[in-house]
Amino acid sequence: MPLPGLSSFLVVAAGLFCVGVYGVLTRRNAVAILMGIELMLNAANLNLIAFARFTDPALMAGQVFSIFVITVAAAEAAVGLAIVICVYRNIQNINVDDINLLRW
Repeated sequence: MPLPGLSSFLVVAAGLFCVGVYGVLTRRNAVAILMGIELMLNAANLNLIAFARFTDPALMAGQVFSIFVITVAAAEAAVGLAIVICVYRNIQNINVDDINLLRW
């Protein structure tokens, strides 16, 4: 069975990215928005690793960049969830339409 080509990986990553964008644009829950952002970052990771695999597999540059993206995504999730918890403690709601605490 032959290995899938680069275009197969790019189509899967594009689909994953579109699902993440749809989740970010249509959801009102802050946690669901954070999950959409994570899906978009995972699509970017898939692209990085696929291009690294098909351009120069010995270089491992895509995998290294992917590890950095995973680290940034973990920090983003931790900070985002901390903000969500603080907002929930104050107003007992995490609907992004109702959050106006950060306004001047």
